[in-house]
This record gives sequence, C-alpha cells and structure tokens, in this order.
Amino acid sequence: MGMVDFLADFLGEDAEVVLHDVADLENSVIAIRNNHISGREIGAPATDLVLKILKNPKYEEYSYLSNYKGVSRSGNTLKSATYLIKDENKVVGALCINMDIQGIYQIKTFFDRLFNFHGEEEKNEQISETFSQTANELTFDSIYKVVQGYGIPPERMDQDEKIKIVYELNEKGIFLIKGAVSEAALALKVSEATIYRYLGKLKKR
Repeated sequence: MGMVDFLADFLGEDAEVVLHDVADLENSVIAIRNNHISGREIGAPATDLVLKILKNPKYEEYSYLSNYKGVSRSGNTLKSATYLIKDENKVVGALCINMDIQGIYQIKTFFDRLFNFHGEEEKNEQISETFSQTANELTFDSIYKVVQGYGIPPERMDQDEKIKIVYELNEKGIFLIKGAVSEAALALKVSEATIYRYLGKLKKR
C-alpha cells in the first residue's frame, strides 16, 4: 500500500495508481489513489487487460507492460503501465499507473492529421485497456462489444459464429468473472448449458 501512496505523491494528481489482487477478480482493486481519473473505488473489478494477461500464456514471460493506451469511462485517453506482481512465476497482483493525457492527446491528434500523408497507417498491434467500476459492467461491456463487432443479430447467427464469439470471449478471459456465462447466454440468445458445451468443444481443440 505504501508503494501506491509513494507513486501517487510523486507523479501528481494526473496519475492514478492502482493495486490489484487477482485472487478476487470481481473486487480486485485493493488500493487506489487519484481515482477521479477512472472513477473506480476500492472493490472495483479487474480490467479487461488484467483478465487477458491471466488467460493468455504468452504474458507469463512479461514482468510489465508499459506505454499502452487506456480509456476512461468518460472517454479520456490515458497513458498506462502495469507491473505484474508474481509468486513463483504466477501473477498474483498488478500495480498499475494511468496518466490522464487527454489534453496532450488532442494536440497530438491535431498534428497527426495535419502531417498525415495519403497511404500512411498504423500497422502494429496495440495493447489497450478499459476501466469498469463493477464486475457486471466489465462483463456486460466486454461481451456486447464482441457480439456487436460481428454486425449480425444473435438470432441470425449460426452455431459456428456463436462458437467463434465464445472462443474470443474465452481468450479475453471474460469467463474468469462470475456470472459471465449467464451474460453470454443472454447476449447470444442461448442457454447457459449451450455456452458450457461450446467451451467444452474449444477445450478439445
């Protein structure tokens, strides 16, 4: 907890500092300073990025992630970093810093547009993170973002399309959150048993 206060005092009020305990993903925030930036409180859930880190083995070799884009609930652009706290190479917590750079980002966007030449585009894969105040909000937003990305109403999707959505949600770690299976079932217009069956098929691949 002392590290959270130390970093917050040093970095100033434009930097939110958050400590997560991943033993309870629905209430993982155990310390937070300058929370006006994301609007979260102690007891808020893990972020979508933290879930992805826990689910994806490729992150096991990482000690930290830095200089990636975060987005607050108000839509402000944040410059973020996450230090992974490990015990015997297993992630048990995360220390995160989120700097509000909305004003600077707007200036950058203006100059990017001003000096943009036809045909130039960003091709590198980007890490991003969004911040939710409750576990229900995290689950709902994550699931419906994926479903809406397919551009097809769930009632018109075939089984393969729904399995792809469940696969994508599983890769994002959404099913690590309690109640996510029920929410996914509602979104895809199927039963919870069907979601579990899809997950079972994915495990056999």
